[in-house]
Parts: sequence; structure tokens; C-alpha cells
Amino acid sequence: MKLIVEKQRDLALVTKLVAIWQRSVKATHTFLSTSEITEIREFVPQALNQVPILVVAFDGSQPVGFMGIAEHKLEMLFLDPTVRGQGLGQQLVEYGFDHYAIDEVVVNEQNPAAVGFYQHLGFEIVARSPIDEQGQPYPILRMHHA
Repeated sequence: MKLIVEKQRDLALVTKLVAIWQRSVKATHTFLSTSEITEIREFVPQALNQVPILVVAFDGSQPVGFMGIAEHKLEMLFLDPTVRGQGLGQQLVEYGFDHYAIDEVVVNEQNPAAVGFYQHLGFEIVARSPIDEQGQPYPILRMHHA
């Protein structure tokens, strides 16, 4: 896999990343209904265009995952379900450690696989909120990396 920091976020790339986001969320965010995913999807292009650092993982010429970073916080990490469990998520996070000193992530409490993934990489839960950062009733965990 090749990791590229994308400075040019054209419509074609954003469209592909939104599709990855949607497939990833459907596979991992089982607490969300189809209509909730559709509603949230409306905001994904804006998030992709506004996140200061966007790192995209490519398999050949096709994107298969991405992460967004702001300051030292991992804002988003999504993988196409076809590449989950192959080490790409860890590769992306380690790239974030090495190049951007990421030390914080917020994860949905109802996504135990993600919580376990970040704990495996050395993140620890430091706070819990009953609502997410958009004020929705999805409990989140703030995690820090020592």
C-alpha cells in the first residue's frame, strides 16, 4: 500500500473516499441505521475537504482507506472493508505517530472493534461523553496515546 498526503482534493477523489467511508461505516457502525448513515454521509465531503491533513492509502491507483488529522488529533480513519484486518489501519496510525505526532482520538463507544484497535496501539480511554461531537446521542470515548 502506498500512503499519500493529499493536498489536492478533487471531486473524483472525494467521491471515492465518501464511498469508502460509507462501506466502512456500514461494516463497523452497526448501531447506526441506514437512514442515519445517509444523513451523516451528507457532511462527509465537507469534513474531507476541511481536515488539515488527509492521508490516503492506495492499492495501485485505487484508494482503499484514509485518515484525517488536525493538530495532533486523529479526526477520522476509515478503511474499505475488503482491506480490514490486513494491517493497513495500523500502518496509517503509525504514519500519523511518526509524521504528525498524533496523540488523541475520539471513538464511538458502540464500536468495540475500534476501541480495541486503538487500545492495541497504545491509546487509553481518558474521558467519556454520552453524546458525540455533533451533539447526537452516540456515546464517545476520548483516548490519548502516551
